[in-house]
Amino acid sequence: METKDKYSRIAKFYDKMEEMMMFNNYRKEVVEKAQGNILEVGIGTGENLKCYKKVQKVTGVDFSPGMLKIAKEKAKVMDIDVELQEMDIQKMTFPKNSFDTIVSTCVFCTVPDPIAGLREVFRVLKPGGRAIFLEHMKSRNIVLNILLYTMNIFSRLILGTSMVRRTQENIESVGFKVVERRDILFDVVRIIVAEKEE
Repeated sequence: METKDKYSRIAKFYDKMEEMMMFNNYRKEVVEKAQGNILEVGIGTGENLKCYKKVQKVTGVDFSPGMLKIAKEKAKVMDIDVELQEMDIQKMTFPKNSFDTIVSTCVFCTVPDPIAGLREVFRVLKPGGRAIFLEHMKSRNIVLNILLYTMNIFSRLILGTSMVRRTQENIESVGFKVVERRDILFDVVRIIVAEKEE
């Protein structure tokens, strides 16, 4: 089963699963850094929608139709003006240099080819724009990595999610300059702000 189908299958329960993640409180901090014309990649069930201001112009994409259906229901109830599209972030259809800010919360652990996805994020971001990430990744601590590799066996099987990706290194490898980094949970969960230089 493809990753997007796995997420569609658990879409109805996903928000309950998210509530158990202690770093969920940091979503608001990430969204508050977003300015201008905003793209949220991997918007999922739209858990971040409540954090956006009504005046902001937001586009959200996700490759899971089941997750996107819930996001659309939330947007309607909240009366938020957001454009939601089913789209694979590895092959986005937006023209290059389209967005001022790109937001990603817990996405690049799941994208099948994270480098391809990050290259697309870089492509559609305007020069001088910022990509803001809340992501979990492999640690520099050997003991923590033993735990992460153990969890990875199950997360890959159930959701297609990796616990041991080198996400910050991947972000830098596609051309981004990391201008801010804050560790939330040891060095496993991080907020990363990256710029596309002009």
